[in-house]
Amino acid sequence: MAVRGADNAFVFPHSHAFRRDRISVDDDRKIGPGCLVEFGDGVTVIAEWHPVEGAIHLSIPTYRIAKETEVAPQTWRLVLDNDGYWRLERVW
Repeated sequence: MAVRGADNAFVFPHSHAFRRDRISVDDDRKIGPGCLVEFGDGVTVIAEWHPVEGAIHLSIPTYRIAKETEVAPQTWRLVLDNDGYWRLERVW
């Protein structure tokens, strides 16, 4: 379920981001750095995204999963695959 009220929201199926995960993108077609990221365990964080050459770069700050484990900040590249789904392609 996407987070409502955000200009753009990204929904991850797990408590962490994993390479090749399929991501739901609730896109209102507005370009702007602020967005919400909701993880599968219910944790939501404010992040930044930017369109880059047909892809999306998503920078997620440090956050804690529901079980209190801290996850370091990461920047992911999301690409639209041949099936029409957004997937995590690589991390920096």
